[in-house]
Amino acid sequence: MIGRPLQLGPVRLASNLLLAPIAGYCDLAFRTIVREWSTDAAGVGVGVGLACTDLLSPQGLLRGTATSLDLAATNDFDKPVGMQLYGSDPEIMAQGARWAVEHGATIVDINMGCPVDKVTKKDGGSKLLTDLSRAVGIAKRVVQELERCPLSAQEWQRRVGNSSLVVPGVTCPVPLTCKMRLCWYDADYHAGNACSPHLARMLADVGVVGVTVHGRTTEMKFAGEVQLPGIARVVEAVNGAIPIIGNGDVREPEDAVHMIRETGCAGVMIGRGALSTPWIFRDAWALQVAGRVPAKPTERAIIESVRRYLQLMVQYRGTHYAMVQIRRRMTWFAKRLMTVDGRGRLVGVKPLKEAVRNAQTPEEVSAVFDQFLAGGLRGGAYEPDQALAES
Repeated sequence: MIGRPLQLGPVRLASNLLLAPIAGYCDLAFRTIVREWSTDAAGVGVGVGLACTDLLSPQGLLRGTATSLDLAATNDFDKPVGMQLYGSDPEIMAQGARWAVEHGATIVDINMGCPVDKVTKKDGGSKLLTDLSRAVGIAKRVVQELERCPLSAQEWQRRVGNSSLVVPGVTCPVPLTCKMRLCWYDADYHAGNACSPHLARMLADVGVVGVTVHGRTTEMKFAGEVQLPGIARVVEAVNGAIPIIGNGDVREPEDAVHMIRETGCAGVMIGRGALSTPWIFRDAWALQVAGRVPAKPTERAIIESVRRYLQLMVQYRGTHYAMVQIRRRMTWFAKRLMTVDGRGRLVGVKPLKEAVRNAQTPEEVSAVFDQFLAGGLRGGAYEPDQALAES
């Protein structure tokens, strides 16, 4: 599967790499930055094949709440785009899927993997792993609804963008995928009783065209190491019926290649690894097709990308949102701005992060970036887990 573009139903992506639907991070502004790092001068995709929205509440979409509409916002550059729904009511999920199709989705995805209490306590997310009949019933009902609103060949061409292909001249529905974890309990996984292989087979039987497997249990949340053998068992179980996409602990391009080789998965979904390195998709795809990773972006290129991210957030969601997010996100971006001193020690950019946190306006943040590029706001020891802890 190394270097082979991913096929999801009628849609052939430009690569086998996907941006995960990271709650609180994957807004339109960030997806745009990821795509800009993954698009060449001719507008052809050279990295991310599909970018997903934040988790979407179908109730919020159907009611038209401002937050849900902001999270689902897309545009013509943001193609192809996956819209991920979470919930436990088959009918509401089906209507949410129809809304997604009517508002630009290239792929609809059902969240069966979120371990957060506010989702699982409402029987959504990874709680569905404890009730497989409900999980499959939801998927079956959503597939039925998607089949009732097929897209014309012309609309498909608009929806896949320049980075993907769809079967020419075909009128067909938007495909459904699902994202899950290995199972709920650690004990079940270690005893060889994870539900994910069985669930993936059942989902394929009701029309789901692809499954993403995060290689952790719900009990693990984001602790410990991703269990590649668990993903491999799902790949083996479906026996090629649908593509399986691996997810978890992909922080460097080599991690993506390692996951494909170890599990046999058809694609890799990258989440937290993209937060500090939005160009990771470009690098991971280049490693697959050319056997080498491109040179690291310059300090200036990184800062200018962060500056553009700030500008896009202001444009799409306003100044208040942009300022809250840039203070939060600067810790992640700073991970790739560290340097090495004369003794070979990693040196962080703590003064830069503090200056961004203290800035009151986007203009002040931009001035901070200029000061950094002029050689200021550097120093402070780098702590490997600092970015995750602060976030």
